[in-house]
Amino acid sequence: MNFLKKLYHFSNSWVGTIIIVLLVIFFFMQPFVIPSGSMKNTLLVGDFLFAKKFSYGIPIPHIPWAEIPILPDFNKDGHLFKGEGPQRGDIVVFRNPRNEKIHFVKRCVGMGGDKVVYANKTLYVRMHEGDDFMRAHYKKEDLAILGSELYVKEPYKQKGIHYDDKKDIEEDILRYINIQDFAMNPVYFEELGNQISPAGGNAYEFDVPENEYFMMGDNRDHSFDSRFWGSVPYKFIVGAPWFVYFSVDKNYNVRWQRIGRLSDTLENDEKYILEEDDEDSLS
Repeated sequence: MNFLKKLYHFSNSWVGTIIIVLLVIFFFMQPFVIPSGSMKNTLLVGDFLFAKKFSYGIPIPHIPWAEIPILPDFNKDGHLFKGEGPQRGDIVVFRNPRNEKIHFVKRCVGMGGDKVVYANKTLYVRMHEGDDFMRAHYKKEDLAILGSELYVKEPYKQKGIHYDDKKDIEEDILRYINIQDFAMNPVYFEELGNQISPAGGNAYEFDVPENEYFMMGDNRDHSFDSRFWGSVPYKFIVGAPWFVYFSVDKNYNVRWQRIGRLSDTLENDEKYILEEDDEDSLS
């Protein structure tokens, strides 16, 4: 009883409050804001959300905003306690592999051992579990043969995932290929037709290394993602979006209908999936 009283008084002090807040941020949940349109129309620019930091293990705590780790990476995997990594289809918060101080939020579309193919505004995934797994878990009309191998065509059906018919992402891809800054490799599949791009194929493929994850934005033609900079090692995985605690549009109007909504609700309930104008640049 005396311990509980001391804890109560400590939590009501300035020092106690700061320590408790930091412990929550370090190990339990952390606020983030969606800064770009790569996850439209699922998560929108101006969505302020809390992320669960215990979804995929407990990541090494970092000082907020400064993003300086406060503990050594004892296990060399970016986590104090390792957990099961993201699954296909999960929306994931992770550190940018090129700049660890920046957080990205995108959808995991491929896991270690998978083969990912992107061609003509279409995603194909050959899952490492093999043909029997894909046939057992996906409809016949969702399966496709590419180069004598079985793939799942567009395996993710969330309503917010979309392409932009007015956007020619091939121009962006070729620009990044020319500066040797594109992660996927050009490849030719007879099944996809005879139109060959200047890159030398009619599709792009990527073999996901073990313990890494291929991430893409739901706003497929306006997302700077694993197609460009490669897969994400487990050590950069931070957590999963939990719920939106505030949301405001580009005109600073509060989106009251989104406040308090779980991430799962926002990606699966059609009435919360808002279509907003896209910009030309990748984000």
